[in-house]
Amino acid sequence: MSMETQDVRIRDKPFPGVNDPAGRTLGDEEIAMLTEVIRSARLNRGTGSKVTQLEKAFAARYGVAHCTASTSGTSAIHVALGALELEPGDEVITAPITDMGTVIPILLQNCVPVFADVDSRTLCLDPADLERRITPRTRAVIAVHLVGNACDMDAIMAIGRRHNLIVIEDCAQAYLTEYRGRLVGTIGDAGCFSLQQSKHITAGDGGLTITNNPRLGERMALFANKGWPNYGQSGRDYVMFGVNYRMTELQAAVALAQLPKLDGVVERRVASADAITAGIRDVPGLLPPQAPPNGRHSYWFYPLLTDPAELGMPTAELARRLRELGIPAGHGYIGKPIFLYDLLRKKQVYGHTHYPWDAPGRENLPEVRYEPGACPQTEDALSRLIVLPCNEGFTAQDAQDIVDGIRRAVSGVSGAA
Repeated sequence: MSMETQDVRIRDKPFPGVNDPAGRTLGDEEIAMLTEVIRSARLNRGTGSKVTQLEKAFAARYGVAHCTASTSGTSAIHVALGALELEPGDEVITAPITDMGTVIPILLQNCVPVFADVDSRTLCLDPADLERRITPRTRAVIAVHLVGNACDMDAIMAIGRRHNLIVIEDCAQAYLTEYRGRLVGTIGDAGCFSLQQSKHITAGDGGLTITNNPRLGERMALFANKGWPNYGQSGRDYVMFGVNYRMTELQAAVALAQLPKLDGVVERRVASADAITAGIRDVPGLLPPQAPPNGRHSYWFYPLLTDPAELGMPTAELARRLRELGIPAGHGYIGKPIFLYDLLRKKQVYGHTHYPWDAPGRENLPEVRYEPGACPQTEDALSRLIVLPCNEGFTAQDAQDIVDGIRRAVSGVSGAA
C-alpha cells in the first residue's frame, strides 16, 4: 500500500543524532580540558598526563586493574590480540555482523578470521555454532556485543575454558551493557571499546582496552607503544614487537570530560528505548530488542526485527514507509555478512597472495570459505532487521514519534493510528 508523503509525514524536524550538538554531550567540560592541554604545550602522552588519567579513570569505572588507551576502536582490538602470542595462520573466531574494525586486527596479526553464526533473535554469537567452528588452530574468540546487547557470555566462557581459548569482548557498541549483573568487557580476558564519533561517548576517535590479567595488561601497554616501556622517558629499549597506537593528550582530554557523562547517556537511551518498546509491543509481526536475564541493553541504536509473514509486508517495505513518514529507518544494517565483502571473500589482503589463509601449517585444515549460506541465521536476521535511532538527546516526544510512525506504517493508514 502506497502512502502520500504530504498527508502522512509525522515530522520533518531531524531527530537528535551523533553528528549534531543536540545528540552529543560535548560542551564546556571538554573545552576546559582541551584548553588545559593546549596551554601546557604537551600534546603527547609521553609528556602529558591526560592519557594516564583516562586509563586510570576508565579502569576504575569498570572495576579492572589495567587499561591501555589507543587511537581507535580498531586499534583497541589489535592491542588485545597483539598482547597474545599468536602464530601466523592461527584462527580467531568472531561474528559476521560487525564492522571491519573487528576483523582488520586479526589479519594484521597474520591470523585467519573465522565467522560463527549469530542467534537470530539477539544478533550476537550463537555459542553452539561457535563451538562447531573450532579447529586445532583456533586460539581466540572475539565476542561482538552488537548494538548494545550482550552475547551469551556464560556459554562462550565455558567454551573458551574447554578449548583453552582467549576470549576478547568487542564492546565498541556496548558501553555499560550488562550480562547477568556484570558489565560486558569485564567477563572475558580483555574488553575493547571505541571512542569514535558515533559511540556512546566520543573523542572523535580513540580506543580503550581493559583486562584484569597482569601479563596481558603489561603486554597491551607495550604493544601500543612500539614495545617500548618508557613512554618517552629517558632510556630506550624495545622489549617486544609493537606498533605506535599512542592516544594523544587532546583525545584523552575530551574522553576524560565525556566519561562522567556516560551513565547519564546510557540511562537516557534506555529510557527512550523502553518507551518505544512499550509503544509497539502489541503490534503483530514486530520483535523488539531484548536484554539477557538480569542484564541491560545500552542501545547504540534501536534494532527492530520483523516477522514479515505476520507483518504482512517485506521488512524493506516497512523501512520505506517509515522514511516516508519522516522516521529515519534503515534496512539490514551492514547489508550482508561481513565476510561477503570482497576484501575477505577474495582473500587478497597482502598483495596478490592468499596469506595468511595459506600460511605454513594450515595444509591439513579444512579450507575457510566465505560464501553465501555459510551463516544462514545471520543472513536471515539481516534481512529482517530495521535500524532506528535511539539517542541520549531524545525527548519523550521523539520516542513517541517513532512509536506513532511504526504503528502508522504497519497499518498503512494515513491518519492517526
